Amino acid sequence: MFMQKMPYSIWIEAEQWAEGEWNIHDDNTNAIVTFEDGARWIASFFTYRNIQTLAEKNKHTGECLHGHYFWGSDMILVDECSRNRIEEVIKHLIIKSDFETIFNKCEEIDWDE
Repeated sequence: MFMQKMPYSIWIEAEQWAEGEWNIHDDNTNAIVTFEDGARWIASFFTYRNIQTLAEKNKHTGECLHGHYFWGSDMILVDECSRNRIEEVIKHLIIKSDFETIFNKCEEIDWDE
């Protein structure tokens, strides 16, 4: 309940990629939510289409038992992987008190390494 009133910021990994690398309709990205108290939470957003793309790729590379399964930690499936959709989902999860169930509390992460 405390999260509903606490300001937060959202960092999206894909926004750090080179221009044109982020396909909001067929991609996945990590998102970190940082609350005013310093608590940081992470989840990975995948588009439905991206799951199919990854399964097809895995059939050829042999990953995930040649595409017979797929998993991702803290995965959230979305119709599009845009900042607007990610913000909308996060706000909804906070309001519905589902945020802490779906996102994973994280320690300091240095994505530049």
